[in-house]
Amino acid sequence: MISAATRARIDAEVARFPAPRGALLAALHWVQTEHGHISDAAMRELAELFGLHPVEVMEVVSFYNLFFTTPQPRHHAYVCTNLPCSLRGARPFLADLQVRLGVDAEGNTPDGRLHLSHEECLGACGNAPMLRVDETYHEDLDVEKACRILESLD
Repeated sequence: MISAATRARIDAEVARFPAPRGALLAALHWVQTEHGHISDAAMRELAELFGLHPVEVMEVVSFYNLFFTTPQPRHHAYVCTNLPCSLRGARPFLADLQVRLGVDAEGNTPDGRLHLSHEECLGACGNAPMLRVDETYHEDLDVEKACRILESLD
């Protein structure tokens, strides 16, 4: 399941820590990059590699919202909906985007290319509404600008 190249990266990272578990987050990122998500089989393999119970790996995966246990669309977009952003129109902005893009109950577009959902805080309160697309922040948006950004994704 985990490739030899990823395994070598994990082994090198484990050597940097006094306890192997210190390298678990990096290992999870590399496995997800390699496979697009972290499967049950990958979690079991990582648990064995790190001397953990599979549930301990699952606890880490389920704690962080950047890890996925199912195959994901190519792009992820998040609208900040905490209180300051909501006061600047983030919730109606998100609702309008969901309708315009035809997002389903899971937050995916019909073509399966994009996942759109909310995030509690993206740290751009003064420039809301804002959107994080993959790792890029877009601020001071309206629905038209946001749709152009999302439609331009490959």
